[in-house]
Parts: sequence; structure tokens; C-alpha cells
Amino acid sequence: MSTEQEIQLPIDIKGILDLLPHRYPFILVDRIIEFEMKERVTGLKNVSMGEPYFQGHFPGEPVMPGVLILEGMAQTGGILAYLSDPKMIGEKLVYFAGLDKVRFRKIVRPGDQLIFKLEMIKYKPRLTKMAGRAYVDDELVAEAEMMATFA
Repeated sequence: MSTEQEIQLPIDIKGILDLLPHRYPFILVDRIIEFEMKERVTGLKNVSMGEPYFQGHFPGEPVMPGVLILEGMAQTGGILAYLSDPKMIGEKLVYFAGLDKVRFRKIVRPGDQLIFKLEMIKYKPRLTKMAGRAYVDDELVAEAEMMATFA
């Protein structure tokens, strides 16, 4: 994947697994539906009762942990970083470098479909800053500014 023209959308789970090192049960993005190099990405996560964290969070009242919503957002942002700098794919890992302005707005439950939208605020070869938002049914459920680095 060396140019934007070679990126075929949507990117399914197989393509995501080719980009990210994460594996079940910690892969938290199912599909990439929009992408613009060094600008933005949109991914989705189908939230299922079969997710292992629902056994304990919370029994009888399943709620997706906020940190996992952020992780799904971060993984989607990681895909934006990799696709914007394809030479890093398989060579370097994308790591969180910071989180700012984190807010949780609504509860996410099994049966919801999370839509992660990330926009690049600042792009440098080794450090990126993105604004991320997560939605369910067009309602904002979480937002954060995220910094990531290749290492």
C-alpha cells in the first residue's frame, strides 16, 4: 500500500489484521469505511454481547468500558497513521503518546454500532495528533484528542 489509489474501501477485518498487530479479544475495529491520507479515517465496531468484558462490566447491566471505546478509537487512528505512512506497516508499532480532552457522553451497550471518526490535527513522520469522536446512531458517545508515535 504505497499510494492512496491502492487503498480499496471498505477495509474489512482481514485488511485490518494486516495493518494492526492487535488480535482477538483486543481488536476493537471491524471495518474502515472512509479514509483520506493524512486527513481522516472512519471505522466501525459492532458491539456484541459475546465480547469477553461484558461478563464483568457489569453483570446484568452490560456497559462497554470507556477505556475500550478509546482503544477502538486509537486503533482506528493507528490505521490512519499506518496508511498515511505505509513504510511503517510491519516495521514499527503505533503507541499512544497522550490523551487530552477525553469526555464520555453516552453509554454503549451490546447491539450498538460504534462509528469512530478521527481527523488529523498535526502530522509529523514520528508524531501525530488526532481529534477522535465515537458515535452510536449519530449521537456522540465519546471524544478525545490523541497523540501517537511510531516506535
